[in-house]
Amino acid sequence: MLLTGGASRRMGRDKATLVINGTRLAQRTGDLLQLVAGPVIEVGPGYTSLPHSSEDPPGSGPLAAIAAGAAELARLHYSGSVLVVATDLPRLTEAYLTILASHPVPSPDHSVVPRDEGGTPQPLCARYSAAALAVARTLVGDGQRSMKALLEAVPITWLDMPQLDTHVLNDIDTPEDLAAVLHAPRPSRAPDPIPDEALRP
Repeated sequence: MLLTGGASRRMGRDKATLVINGTRLAQRTGDLLQLVAGPVIEVGPGYTSLPHSSEDPPGSGPLAAIAAGAAELARLHYSGSVLVVATDLPRLTEAYLTILASHPVPSPDHSVVPRDEGGTPQPLCARYSAAALAVARTLVGDGQRSMKALLEAVPITWLDMPQLDTHVLNDIDTPEDLAAVLHAPRPSRAPDPIPDEALRP
């Protein structure tokens, strides 16, 4: 589930439409999700070619977006756990999503929520159980809008991954954040392997 409906007030324009390395951020995130999960839907205005729906009213926050996405997945007859990812994670990787998708849980009702190196939950790059999606819909029906309400209402397996670069969880909220991503040095290319002939005496 790709969330693209944020207000982007601090950025001054829709973050989903930002172009990084030649690709719109919404498209990049949607492509990554499709590598590790399915079906994948967009919840937001429709910045990608993915099937999409929208929270009601539009812009009413991520909890409402998750509830709207859960309703759309139910309409598509999907009833499993779901990766929920905000569009504004330009450093997100397939490897990170794969670990998130496959991380073991003590019961099917448990959701998996990463925490950054400071211990802060990252609920918009997480895996939610079918039971948690049902709770999200109930909370929104009761007038709740806070992701904290969802985290407090469902069983969670916390995911701390010191073996991976936790910067993949860093979102971009301001033009300064975007500039830091655009001007970050790209990883150097791994050296070519030495041909066998060069190793022979």
